[in-house]
Amino acid sequence: MDETGVLDAVVVGAGWAGLGVSYALARANMQHCVLERGRIGETWRTQRWDSFHFNLPYVYSVMPGDSYDGPSPEGFMTHTEFVTVLESYVLRHRLPVRTGASVTKLDSSDGLFRVVTSQQTLHARNVVVASGSLNRPRRPTAASASMNVAMQIDASDYRNADTLPSGAILVIGSAQSGCQIAEDLILAGRATYLATGHIGRMPRRYRGHDITVWMVKAGLFDVPRKDFVDPSGRIAPRGMLGALHTISLQSLSAQGVVLLGRFTGVKNGQFSFADDLRENMRFGNETSAQLKVRIDAFIEQNGLNAPPAVEDEAETIAPHLPEKPILLLDLVERNISAIIWCTGFEGDFSWIDIPGVLNEQHQPIHEDGIASVPGVYFAGLDFASTRRSGTLLAVEDEARRFVADMAERRMTR
Repeated sequence: MDETGVLDAVVVGAGWAGLGVSYALARANMQHCVLERGRIGETWRTQRWDSFHFNLPYVYSVMPGDSYDGPSPEGFMTHTEFVTVLESYVLRHRLPVRTGASVTKLDSSDGLFRVVTSQQTLHARNVVVASGSLNRPRRPTAASASMNVAMQIDASDYRNADTLPSGAILVIGSAQSGCQIAEDLILAGRATYLATGHIGRMPRRYRGHDITVWMVKAGLFDVPRKDFVDPSGRIAPRGMLGALHTISLQSLSAQGVVLLGRFTGVKNGQFSFADDLRENMRFGNETSAQLKVRIDAFIEQNGLNAPPAVEDEAETIAPHLPEKPILLLDLVERNISAIIWCTGFEGDFSWIDIPGVLNEQHQPIHEDGIASVPGVYFAGLDFASTRRSGTLLAVEDEARRFVADMAERRMTR
């Protein structure tokens, strides 16, 4: 902080994205602080289910400046382990984190940013918003008609099967969270229904490595945003991926999960579903096969020594489907006591009051995480620049770019 009490930067959020930026700011000798509404890694503490594991293996689940040298490079960290990693990271690098400091407003005047918190008001030349783009649950419009039906929670509120009322459970959404939660429920002995969607799928392991190891090596995480965003701006969700092993719609059905098509709404008190279940299964099979072909080509082109492919039972097992597609579901008749919405998330940026920073949907306007308003940055946004964005794979490069931009702006002032 200079003699006027102005910081070089304020970082909002002490998760992996915010702490990664703080590390880069500290190395650049920029005076800053990190504001966290709760505790370090609050989202990882309060918005993950008990059996949750990282999708990236240990070898890639590292913070900037760190590396993994343990015995299980392709094992998977739990969310509680990661909280410990973040707390240790703050202590080891003496990062200036202030917990319990909820930001209520961000605005600007006279070329500076004003950050109002529950504790004090700070002024800074730059602000890095690292509060996340996946912290507010999103439900389809048709869900509003079901508000008085059964207990309803979002994926971020699910912990384990024992916390739900007795009876069957309806999970809506078949991307990573939906399928992992559905398996968690069926393994706990709960009758489970799963509303599926047109979602890609990935095997957990292939030809001797975790699938993400091959994807990193083959550059599949480096695909730029422009190459996978359709003209409407829609981005397909990340493919279905099991936490510790492959999950497919057919493997879930073989375990007893009752599969449904895409949720379309509520009609006369009954939930309705599209007749697209088989197409959704076909699409999952197809995308998994296509990914394997790309990895096979990478292995061959680079002359790599990899074991031959072997069949994954989760992908080859025969599905157990209802004799007729279930297009209408009476929750009372089926004894469904709870609904878990696994239909995506968005960021809550309602506290930002700077013209030109957010669009009409109150989401960031940016180019590779850098806002059109100089001095405003968004860290950790999902798919901000490439498929790496929104994962630990991107944090070091993203933080370096932001700090370099700040330094360049400082030189030109």
